[in-house]
Amino acid sequence: MVPLKFTLGTSAAVIKAVPLLLVDLLNEDGVTGRAYAFCYRPSGAVAISSHLSEAIDLLKGKRVTPFDATQMVSRQFSLLGVTGTVRMALSLMDMAMWDATAQTQGVPLSSLLGSRPKPLLAYDSRGLGLMDPNRLAEETKALLEGGLRAVKLRLGYPSLSEDLAALNAVLMSIPSDDIEIMVDYNQALTSAEAIRRGRELEKAGIYWLEEPIGHEDYEASAAVARELKIPLQIGENFNGPEGLLRAICVQASDYVMPDVARIGGVSGWLQAAGVAAAHGIEMSSHLMPEISAHLLCATPTAHWLEYVDWADAVIEEPLKIRDGMVLTSERVGSGISWDEAKLKRLATI
Repeated sequence: MVPLKFTLGTSAAVIKAVPLLLVDLLNEDGVTGRAYAFCYRPSGAVAISSHLSEAIDLLKGKRVTPFDATQMVSRQFSLLGVTGTVRMALSLMDMAMWDATAQTQGVPLSSLLGSRPKPLLAYDSRGLGLMDPNRLAEETKALLEGGLRAVKLRLGYPSLSEDLAALNAVLMSIPSDDIEIMVDYNQALTSAEAIRRGRELEKAGIYWLEEPIGHEDYEASAAVARELKIPLQIGENFNGPEGLLRAICVQASDYVMPDVARIGGVSGWLQAAGVAAAHGIEMSSHLMPEISAHLLCATPTAHWLEYVDWADAVIEEPLKIRDGMVLTSERVGSGISWDEAKLKRLATI
């Protein structure tokens, strides 16, 4: 459980600490592939860990690639359903296998995928939850001191007037016009209310409107997107590349932002990136920025990296920010390695 520097109040919950599941996958060559995921609830970490242990038992003694492993294990879980915690377990397995493969080749993951480590456009998603406007103003200034030129604001107050007051507090705290604001409703609204509030918010020039309604209602999302001038963003809850394809086929949003732990790991991301590229849709990331950075480097329609510093509490070399961009790690693999001293300190909290 990693305590947050900025308490994150959303329309769904107030988050003060996040459950991260850390994975070490040891292969017979002595290489350890690593990955981690935000598990939403502590019980989610327990379930994901259980599925993952069972999946690895099915692969012990076999020489397989990430693609082979996912296909083989997915068949074993098909009756349970390759969704939710099962999907996240198999995504973590895939991520760790790709990390190990890149380490074996002695190259960064982005290079293994045919690209190279690059600076990435990123927005700060660590704070700006539901809170008093005065606190929002103070937190906006604190976030911008981190060096990024864009921030995410969570909305979903009981009334539109409260949403507008929150947005205005953030706008008044921004020192220049070149800083972007993304707005996330965390699925808090009905379609009609999303249109009503969206029409008011777009007057302020926000960059995108994220998940205003239930995440799986792609047809309703498409209707909202048609009614608004501001781009609609969805995707963190896509279940595999198939979910992204279904959303794109009905034009559910203007942008997409898969989560590497829900899209199917690195393998699933590559498939999703191909679909997005074929349809000319810009693709951003959701959380896990350390590995997501490598994937965006190899994404034809790469857009924004969502930056959070949650893993700084457990890894040896946190991501660096320079000139308003996040620098993709140039270490071999994904660049993730655990700091044992940090882990021991967390265990005492």
